[in-house]
Amino acid sequence: MTNRIAIIGSAGSGKSTLSRRLGEILSLPVVHLDRFYWKPNWTPTVNDEWDEFVKDAVSEDQWIIDGNYTRTLGIRLSEADAVIFLDMPRLLCIYRIMKRRIQYHGKTRPDLNEECPEKLDWAFFIWVWNYRKRSRSKVMEALEQVKGRKQVVILKSRKEVQEFLDQVKYNGKI
Repeated sequence: MTNRIAIIGSAGSGKSTLSRRLGEILSLPVVHLDRFYWKPNWTPTVNDEWDEFVKDAVSEDQWIIDGNYTRTLGIRLSEADAVIFLDMPRLLCIYRIMKRRIQYHGKTRPDLNEECPEKLDWAFFIWVWNYRKRSRSKVMEALEQVKGRKQVVILKSRKEVQEFLDQVKYNGKI
């Protein structure tokens, strides 16, 4: 049985949405890393405190954890039974971050700390735009290292995500 699932991918790839839906289907608790990393007013958690939080989170028996944070990716991958990488097209991710900026204008998304109202600044836009060039190869390398021991799922489109969810619903497992 798959009780520990790590979901990774660019901002706007659909990590939080997928983790919520999988959590409902599989009755697993969901941890949105952004909710815990960002303190009020978008203040980041210091590294030592963050490392401890991630180690505590993965020590639980059951979880779905979504988020990037490549510095602690190894901790999550070492404890996960399955890893889902949302390898979505750049323009889809850009569209989604712009859409949620409009949708949550002046409000906080459900997967964030309450005192972090939705924002979209140029630096974040560039970060999403450059994700494939900057981070994808590191993620693929990390997945290659765990491939034989962990279940690795790479989803590249909305259609693949929906088919995956339909399969999980039908089978009751990943």
